[in-house]
Amino acid sequence: MSEAPQPTTAAEKQSSARVLPALILAMLSFSVVQTAVVPILPSLAKELSVSGSSITWLMTANLLSAAVLTPLLGRFGDLRGRKPMLLISLTGLVAGSALAVSTHSFTWLVVARVLQGAGGGVLPLAISIVRDELPKQKVTGGVAAISASMGVGSGLGLVATGLLLEHWSYKSIFWMGLVFGLIAVALVALRVPTDPVTDKDGGADPLGAITLAGWLSALLVAVSQGNNWGWTSTRTLGLFAVAAVVALVWGVIEVKVKHPLVDMKMMSRPAVAFTNLAGLLIGFGMYGSFMVISNFAQTPEKLTHYGFTATVLHAGVMLLPSAIGSMVAAPLGALLIARRGPRLPLVLGGVLGAVAMAYLALRHSHEGDIYTASAIFGLGIGLAFSAMPAYINGAVPVEQSGIANGMNAVLRTVGGAIGTAVMAAILTGDTLKLPIPVTLPTLDAYKHAFWVAAAVCVVAGAVPFMIRTIKPGATVTAAHKTADLGSSPALAKTDA
Repeated sequence: MSEAPQPTTAAEKQSSARVLPALILAMLSFSVVQTAVVPILPSLAKELSVSGSSITWLMTANLLSAAVLTPLLGRFGDLRGRKPMLLISLTGLVAGSALAVSTHSFTWLVVARVLQGAGGGVLPLAISIVRDELPKQKVTGGVAAISASMGVGSGLGLVATGLLLEHWSYKSIFWMGLVFGLIAVALVALRVPTDPVTDKDGGADPLGAITLAGWLSALLVAVSQGNNWGWTSTRTLGLFAVAAVVALVWGVIEVKVKHPLVDMKMMSRPAVAFTNLAGLLIGFGMYGSFMVISNFAQTPEKLTHYGFTATVLHAGVMLLPSAIGSMVAAPLGALLIARRGPRLPLVLGGVLGAVAMAYLALRHSHEGDIYTASAIFGLGIGLAFSAMPAYINGAVPVEQSGIANGMNAVLRTVGGAIGTAVMAAILTGDTLKLPIPVTLPTLDAYKHAFWVAAAVCVVAGAVPFMIRTIKPGATVTAAHKTADLGSSPALAKTDA
């Protein structure tokens, strides 16, 4: 393992200005593309002449692809270089967007969403590049900005979808992804230098990769389709059983092989394990809450006596404060991490998320309530996202940064799939009796969904207290200390 020489002050500034914007745009490209189709799934079902249960595969396929490819691309980045894998990840996003633009077939659109899922590799790879390329005093801020961009992009994607549909067809959404992706590819190719650090002593683990893909696929399909198939159906229970068995086999393989895809000792460290649990819970809260708030805003008030009869654009604008909140959270989170360590922003993230959801459970009759809760929630999500990589980077060596952050991103995705499924089950479990053939949830169903989201965020805010405190500044210099510390047990010096 080798490390680049320490740059001069002028070179440090130039590196930050060149590299970080390219990485942030790459992260925004994926998060916008991933969430942009959420508000238009019902209209897409009519446009493509498929059932409401089938159209959900446009989200399931994307989540599944991202969950499987994110850790693989992260690990290959550790082994073969982060920039090449980042370009491959973005190329998948571009190829998927181009296919989506060119087809009118539902089947090929699902394939396109699978290809777009390759963009999930951007998060761990970009974080690893920041550790490699930015001066140590800028690493925390850079990582926080990239991680918080996931929340920013999700909020912007919802607004952009509504805005585009006001003037053009659903194809314009995929054109947006294509343009974003092409710009990101160009910037990464031109501005991101060749990696100074790679895990040259590592090796491939094809059996570990196959079994990881197997249990993630079974789990995500079961969770995503459980509402349509029935949670006690043979297909759903069978897939859960397959996921459990294959996950056990995967764990055994990773412990036995010489060069595992995922180092289980690394994953079991408290700073990594509990941060991944927090990622699962925060993913649950973010994706689930976005879906519930969007549906609530679009509910026809004349029929239900609640909601705002909002268009897709109007509902997206109501969620725009969440993107602004996440944007504000990036520098704030970096400042808190530098001064107090990552615990405070992660705790605040969970608390603010809970406050926002509890507020909506109690107050939801005015549009201002949605705007207020959205802003608070976005700030909380941004703080949590900025803190999680700081915990992980302080606990793992540089050559495992990609796979460690990749697994955290996977668990956020899994949490999002679970959150969306649970919220959908709550809303469909208590519906209004209307004189027309339309199924709409009761107001109590929405209140229950908000309270569930608040409870999950509370637990996410409590998780950091299970992790030993990382000293302020330790996470900033972790990448540079690792080269001198050598073996991972020495990382105990960071209290991780």
